[in-house]
Amino acid sequence: MEDTNDHRLTFQGTDRYYLDPELKSIVNIALAMEKPLLLTGEAGTGKTQLALEVARALDLPIEIMRAKSTIKGEEACYTQDTVLRLNDARFGSGQTGRQVQNFYDYVVWGPIGRAFRADAKVVLLLDEIDKTESDVQDNLLDILEDCSFVIREVNEIVRARVRPAIFITSNAKRELSDPFLRRCYCHHIAFPRPEQMREIVKLHYPAIPPELIEAALTIFYELRNRGFEKPPATSELLNWIGALELTNEIPDKDNPPLIGTLLKRSSDIQAHRKGGRRRHFM
Repeated sequence: MEDTNDHRLTFQGTDRYYLDPELKSIVNIALAMEKPLLLTGEAGTGKTQLALEVARALDLPIEIMRAKSTIKGEEACYTQDTVLRLNDARFGSGQTGRQVQNFYDYVVWGPIGRAFRADAKVVLLLDEIDKTESDVQDNLLDILEDCSFVIREVNEIVRARVRPAIFITSNAKRELSDPFLRRCYCHHIAFPRPEQMREIVKLHYPAIPPELIEAALTIFYELRNRGFEKPPATSELLNWIGALELTNEIPDKDNPPLIGTLLKRSSDIQAHRKGGRRRHFM
C-alpha cells in the first residue's frame, strides 16, 4: 500500500456544509489516522452530505455503497457476471474482447473493489450501514481494516493500493455490533440548534430576507416539537425555504404555506391543518 502522506488532508467545511468545531475535529482526526468514521443521527442531519462534501472539498473521487438488508459483504467488493459468461461460452463473445477462460473479464467491481483498485485516494461511503445484518457489518469492517479481500473463485487477494478515506452512516434503526463500533471513530450529529440552523440556511440561501428565515425557523421548530410521526428535518426545511423564496411568501405560523414540503405523512398534514393567513415580502 502506497504512502501518500494523506495525513496532511484537512477538511475545513464548504460553502454548502456547516461544520461545527467538534465535527471538524473528528473528521480531520479520522483522515489523519486513516480510521473509518461512523456518523450517527436522525435522517436529514447531513451525515451522507458530509462525505460528499469532504470528497468535493479535497478533490477526491467518491465510491458509495448504499446498504440494504439483503446485501452481502462480497457484493460490495465484486460479483461475477455468470450469465454473461455462460452466454459467451454458448454463443461466443464476438468482438467484445472478452475471453471465457479469463475470470476477470466477467468481474463487476463493487464500490469497495473500485476504491481498493484506485491508483489514488478516494472517499468510500458506506451509507445506512444499520440496514445490514451484524455479520455483514463485521465482515465489512474486517475488509476495511485489512484493506483487502479474497476473490474466492480464483483464490486471489485484492489489496488496496491506497487506503481510502472511509465514512459510514447509520440512522440507528438497528444496533451495530460491538466489534464494529470498536474499530471506528464515532460521532453523533445532533439535530442543529436554531442558531446553527440559521447558519446552515444562510449557506444555501445567502440572499434570503432575514424576516423570512426567522419566521420559517420559528414554525419549523414548533412543528418538530408537536410529536408528528415524521417531524421535518433539515432537508425539508431547506426545500421549504427554497419554495418560499420562489413564491415570495413569509409564512404565517397559524397556516404555513406549502406544508407538504415540511410534513410528509398524510396523517401529520391532516392533524396540522387549521387555516390561517399568508403575507408577502417585497
